[in-house]
Amino acid sequence: MLVGSVVVGVVGWWFGYPEGVLLGAAGLFAVATAPAWAPGRVRLSAERRLVPDRVPRGAPAESVVTLVNHGRRRIGRVRLADRCADESRVVEVAGLPPGVAREVRYAVPTERRGRITVGPLVHVRNDPLALARRTRTLAGRDTILVRPRVHPLPLLPAGRAHHLEGPTSATADGGSQTFHALREYVLGDDLRRVHWRSTARTGDLMVRQMVDVSLPHTHVVFDTRALAYAGDGATAANGDKGGQGDRDGFELAVETVASVVSAVAGHGLPVSVTTEAGTRMGARGGRSAAPLLDLLAVVETTSGSSLAPAFAVLERERADGTLIVVTGGGDPGGSLPPARITARFERVLVVRASAGGGGRDMAVDVDVAADVDVDRDLARGGVGRGRESGSRSAAAAAAAAAAVATVSPSGVPVLRVSNARALVAGWHREVTR
Repeated sequence: MLVGSVVVGVVGWWFGYPEGVLLGAAGLFAVATAPAWAPGRVRLSAERRLVPDRVPRGAPAESVVTLVNHGRRRIGRVRLADRCADESRVVEVAGLPPGVAREVRYAVPTERRGRITVGPLVHVRNDPLALARRTRTLAGRDTILVRPRVHPLPLLPAGRAHHLEGPTSATADGGSQTFHALREYVLGDDLRRVHWRSTARTGDLMVRQMVDVSLPHTHVVFDTRALAYAGDGATAANGDKGGQGDRDGFELAVETVASVVSAVAGHGLPVSVTTEAGTRMGARGGRSAAPLLDLLAVVETTSGSSLAPAFAVLERERADGTLIVVTGGGDPGGSLPPARITARFERVLVVRASAGGGGRDMAVDVDVAADVDVDRDLARGGVGRGRESGSRSAAAAAAAAAAVATVSPSGVPVLRVSNARALVAGWHREVTR
């Protein structure tokens, strides 16, 4: 602007054009007075809150900024620039009187799972022609955790009756027995269970009778190998080994694990998640889904080549409960549990998440509220009312058709799903199988 104004003014003066001289002078005047439009220090503070700080993928979240004018004069137009992941949010406030606090809200993108960084929040001041600009950071960086979406899944029926006198195997959880009653000593009882106070009071040797309250475990093996999703459905047919189809398949697998964990933990039952490297996600046999959902929010594919380490970990686990293997559409032979592993569990299910043919339903612009409605309709078996019920029942039928249940040569049930609706429909079929 400065060089252009000088050039226009000189050319106008040289060739005798007064308009050029005036235009050049106006440009120089604008440059000279621009700093006056962008005043120096302004006594303005800001505090940012992310509401909520944890959110399912695609659900609404917002940044709440509280502005306070600590000065004695009214602040005119306040222009704020905030960074949300790879996007920029610009917010303008008309005016802020002295001593007044004002709240500003704007949406935070949650289309992608993971840890989203918001900030820094910058106060931008510039002249009307944007020739001079001053910035001041009002708030630092905050993070919001975008968790995978959770779909309503019922528990898979599995379990066996436990003997009321104690554990049924040497691998039962320590501390799974609890006090039931006092009774007289019987030859063979563990002397460590003698209740000496009752023995002294009654004159007979009394022992504590224990009951086994061990709960059925659900073990989830999550195949995070990139190899398992490299040949994902239509992606493999198109020769794309790292495209969006691969990502959609992996995201569907993450949502499957999150849904299983939430379903089991929601009933107060222990659940464990083991990755292909044999690494356990979270605490062993935890009964809260929140820590696992936080870990699933940031999980990514790995370069592993085999599920053998994960299956080796299962050989050291208790020999009952349910085993669920969640994998992708690639490497079908390498993701099946061997017979020595399946024999240790009461129920085994392999879920293959492949976006091929159904990746459209996994797009980030899916209406989450609509998905929840259809999921609930599927959970009720498609029962509804009127025209809305008919459309939802049709969606449930289409989802059920998209879920393909097969049996591997080793006799392990395999559920192939291509989107979230197919997962819910196919899972309900497995429950009643």
